[in-house]
Amino acid sequence: MIRGFFRLIGLLLLTGGFIFLVYDGARSVADNALQWTRLGEFWNDVHQSSQNAFQVSVEQTAPWVWSHVIKLLLAQPTFAVLGTFGLLLLLLFRPRKPLIGYARD
Repeated sequence: MIRGFFRLIGLLLLTGGFIFLVYDGARSVADNALQWTRLGEFWNDVHQSSQNAFQVSVEQTAPWVWSHVIKLLLAQPTFAVLGTFGLLLLLLFRPRKPLIGYARD
């Protein structure tokens, strides 16, 4: 049950990454220049105050995590981050290989 839920989340993230890849590709063709939607920009567009609250809470607990990890992640293209996390979830929660010669109950 849990495995199926995380696989569903992985598929949704992978789908979101593909949608952003198509969106960025269409925007790049229209502008005749390479255009990427950064994860931080997308999060800002969706809900700016939650990003600010997340930044404050992370900086209070571990300031180096915000400056070295989270800022780097927020500067990456959205399709790459969503696609990577989606693939990671799909690989981590893939079905087990069937055992040969054993009955699984």
